[in-house]
Amino acid sequence: MSKPSTFSAPKGVPDYVPPQSAEFVAVRDGLTRAARLAGYGHIELPIFEDTGLFARGVGESTDVVTKEMYTFADRGDRSVTLRPEGTAGVMRAVIEHGLDRGALPVKLSYSGPFFRYERPQAGRYRQLQQVGVEAIGIDDPALDAEVIAIADAGFRGLGLDGFRLEITSLGDDTCRPQYRELLQEFLFGLPLDEETRRRAEINPLRVLDDKRPQVREMTADAPLMLDHLSDTAKAHFDEVLRHLDALAVPYVVNPRMVRGLDYYTKTTFEFVHDGLGAQSGIGGGGRYDGLMEQLGGQPLSGIGFGLGVDRTILALAAEGKSAATPARCEVYGVPMGDEAKAALVPIAHALRGAGIRVDLAYGGRGLKGAMKAADKSGAAVALVLGDRELEAGEIVLKDLRDGDQHTVPLGDVVARVGEVLVGR
Repeated sequence: MSKPSTFSAPKGVPDYVPPQSAEFVAVRDGLTRAARLAGYGHIELPIFEDTGLFARGVGESTDVVTKEMYTFADRGDRSVTLRPEGTAGVMRAVIEHGLDRGALPVKLSYSGPFFRYERPQAGRYRQLQQVGVEAIGIDDPALDAEVIAIADAGFRGLGLDGFRLEITSLGDDTCRPQYRELLQEFLFGLPLDEETRRRAEINPLRVLDDKRPQVREMTADAPLMLDHLSDTAKAHFDEVLRHLDALAVPYVVNPRMVRGLDYYTKTTFEFVHDGLGAQSGIGGGGRYDGLMEQLGGQPLSGIGFGLGVDRTILALAAEGKSAATPARCEVYGVPMGDEAKAALVPIAHALRGAGIRVDLAYGGRGLKGAMKAADKSGAAVALVLGDRELEAGEIVLKDLRDGDQHTVPLGDVVARVGEVLVGR
């Protein structure tokens, strides 16, 4: 009988296994912690939604909607899509559950996988991991600055420092229509291919986001939104920059920035790390003042971001840094025999109850092999229990950091381990 074939993860979907998974958790939790400190509550979003939510909310002219969404019919013949981003789903939940009828702004944070059918490469996956925040209901430049500062603090809290914040304004309803006409007039004077011309008719800003060298060369002298802001939009942008200065958040104004989603207005930003090559963006976001009304809700504004966990991990590696501790446990138990194991299991349970991470040497391995496993675990303390110690009601406590060891009464082991680990 032939051996059954093995399976691999789908193309473009990374696995995170130990020890790298510790880095994944540290990055995800570190980025989330910065939002928690600013009062953002957790929201858990569905993995898939009605396709129309993303078509309407993200924008039908975007590459995300036209080329990258995982869309399929369910058993009820309804069109559903694996979520390609988080903002539209958050806005749907806010409207559906009436959160916009309470105190404003509604401040929410989320994390998890998102899905885009792209050509897989380093830093560009079909299942990408993100941490996001949304602040909905208040149009205040100080809130824009807070959201940006949360992302900046999240990256810096992980030890990352080789990145830069690029920021611009995409204007508002008082200046975008005139700018749209101006930009279209410029673009329609260029020898664009049919698909690009069609994109210019639907959303001309998308053409400025085209990565093809020939298109970028043709649009080098295109009019820029930042030069055509209304007085209101310009005052808003200037105030955001003043708040960022006060918060000591460094930035670079990039007037040619265009984000990949249609709903952005006014403040728009991206965090860039040059150590990642072509996939240099590690996170970004902006204000989306018309999105809630477009999805059937109140005409309330909002601002948010999505930070890439995968790319942040790569950025840390490019800087030769790690956000994770190499230790998967603090205490490693080494039982020498079945009776010793039976006694160590409840001790490990008690230590875990005291908030101490504990693992045991299972499988009846010898002392030498068990101590090697203790060293590999990164534990600071090994607890060695054999028949002699068990008969005496004692256990050997060995500090793996300096090699010091002594015996302690079994009844005192939890307290004594805690003392040894003080300052851990």
